[in-house]
Amino acid sequence: MNFMELKDLFIPYFSSVLLIIFVMIGVAFLTLLERKLLGYIQIRKGPNKVGFVGIPQPFSDAIKLFTKEQTFPMMSNYLIYYASPIFSLFLSLTGWLCMPYFLKLYSFHFGVLFFICCLSMGVYGVMIAGWSSNSNYALLGGLRAVAQTISYEVSLVLILLSVVFYSLSYNFFYFHFFQEYLWFIFILFPISLVWFSTSLAETNRTPFDFAEGESELVSGFNVEYSSGGFALIFLAEYSSILFMSMLFSVLFLGSNIFSFFFYLKLLFISFLFIWVRGTLPRFRYDKLMNLSWKSYLPFSLNSLIFVLSVKIFLF
Repeated sequence: MNFMELKDLFIPYFSSVLLIIFVMIGVAFLTLLERKLLGYIQIRKGPNKVGFVGIPQPFSDAIKLFTKEQTFPMMSNYLIYYASPIFSLFLSLTGWLCMPYFLKLYSFHFGVLFFICCLSMGVYGVMIAGWSSNSNYALLGGLRAVAQTISYEVSLVLILLSVVFYSLSYNFFYFHFFQEYLWFIFILFPISLVWFSTSLAETNRTPFDFAEGESELVSGFNVEYSSGGFALIFLAEYSSILFMSMLFSVLFLGSNIFSFFFYLKLLFISFLFIWVRGTLPRFRYDKLMNLSWKSYLPFSLNSLIFVLSVKIFLF
C-alpha cells in the first residue's frame, strides 16, 4: 500500500475524531450558554464564579461528574444499564457523520436515510435506559419518551421528504446548490416552523420534556443514573440539539458549511432552543399526542402532496 492510499484511509478517521472532539467542546459551551441565558431570562447572573465570567464551568462540571463514585440500583440489569448511555451518545455522535462536507470526506449519497436510521435507533437507548433501571418511575419516563419520539418521528420524516423533493436527492450535499440564490425557508416557511417544533419534541426539550415530568418530581428515564452515566445521557441530548440546529441550517438556511455565517445561523437556532426553554411552560401529555397525530401529521402529509404537485407542475 503506497503513501497516497494510506493518506486516503487515514484522513477520514482522523477527521471523524476531530469532528467528535469539536462537537463535544461545542456541547460543553452550549450548556454554559444555556445556563447563562436562562440566568438572564430569570433575572440572575448564571454561573460566573469559576474562572473568567464562568467560562471554565463546563469543564469543571465534566471533571466533577466523571470523578464521582459510580452507583447503580441493586435490582438493575447491570450490563445494559451501563451500556445504554454509551449507546445513546454513540448514536448521537454518529449522526454528525452525514454533515455535508465539500471535501468528499464522507460522500453520503443516502445521507438523509442514514440520518433517519440514526434517529430511529435513538429510541432504543431511551427505552433500554428506562427499562434496565428496574424502577417504576424510570420505566414510566422511558415509555412516555419512547411514545413521544416515535409519534413525532413520523411527521419529522414526512417534512424532511417534502424538502428532499425540492432537491431530488438524498444527499445533504446538494442542498447547498439548490439554496445558492434562495433559501428554502422563504418558500417553505410554515414547514420550517413545524420542523423546528418537531425537533424540540424529538430532542425531549421544553415544552415537550415529558421524560422529566413524572409528577414534576423525578428526572424520568434517567432518574437512576448518576455521575458518568448521567453525563453521557446529558451529552447525547445536547449533541442532538446541536445536530438538529445544524440540520435546520442545512435544510432551510443555505448549506455552505465553509461559511462563517453558517455557524452563526447554527448558533442562532441553538439559541432558539434555549429561548423556548426559558419562555414556555410544559405541555400536557394528551395535548402533545393530539398535536402530533391530529395537527402535525395531516399538515406534513398535505405539505408533501403540495410540494410534489408543485414539482410535477413546474418540471
